[in-house]
Amino acid sequence: MRIDGHCKLAFVLGYPVAHSASPVMQQAALAVAGINAVYLPWAVPPDRLAGAVQGLRAMENLLGANVTVPHKEAIVPLLDSLMPEAEAVGAVNTVIPREGRLLGDNTDGAGFLAALRQELECEVRGLTVAILGAGGAARAVATALAQAGASTLILLNRTVDRATRLAELVASRHPACRVTVQLLRQERKITDIADVRLLVNTTSVGLYASDPPLFDYASLSAPILVCDLIYNPPETPLLQAARSRGCRASNGFAMLVHQGALAFERWTGTPAPIQAMREALRM
Repeated sequence: MRIDGHCKLAFVLGYPVAHSASPVMQQAALAVAGINAVYLPWAVPPDRLAGAVQGLRAMENLLGANVTVPHKEAIVPLLDSLMPEAEAVGAVNTVIPREGRLLGDNTDGAGFLAALRQELECEVRGLTVAILGAGGAARAVATALAQAGASTLILLNRTVDRATRLAELVASRHPACRVTVQLLRQERKITDIADVRLLVNTTSVGLYASDPPLFDYASLSAPILVCDLIYNPPETPLLQAARSRGCRASNGFAMLVHQGALAFERWTGTPAPIQAMREALRM
């Protein structure tokens, strides 16, 4: 990496963002590809997001940006246009500068499916899937699962209204997929939901050891595959409980790599050095 007048800048916008592993991963990719750029975390409080986007717009040397919690939906109206995937999801995780305009894209869904195949050897066609949460990550996951042929999605969220809006969005675009909504509460037993084969946590619950359980973790059973999109810490209470109950389980590490690789390719137009990205995260 060279810090000079030709250095490009890339960011991950979030709040909080100090826990993000994207800077380590993306900086390694830039180094291997020989691209003179630096990738930085940018902590942006929600009430300052519009100003941050204006700052991105003003940078002639902007390579691109990632967007994480809680900005994936809020940033949509602040951009000039959306790529088809972001349009379908209604959320953005990748910002691409192009001819003075800022385009929004979403690589979360494709990254999630790639990780699911890699980590759990899971093909989703015909499956019943329980999704915890209804935010930007849940939008990407639900859309990707419906596109890939999941038969039923059960959206569990602490506020039913938000989950209902997501269910209506997915069902309107993928009528072959049945989408229902249930209230997420600590006493909820997964065994009460018929035929669930895959459970995906898209919420931030589990980032901290003091977080209360999302549902009755003791109700998990071995046939259920469990995926937690959190990657730091690598073993959340949900994953610990799942493994103790005999479930095959994975964290968000592989999804982070795959969605990040797709974002890298959008910005640079070159293939992402995926192995180098994985190795950087393991150091």
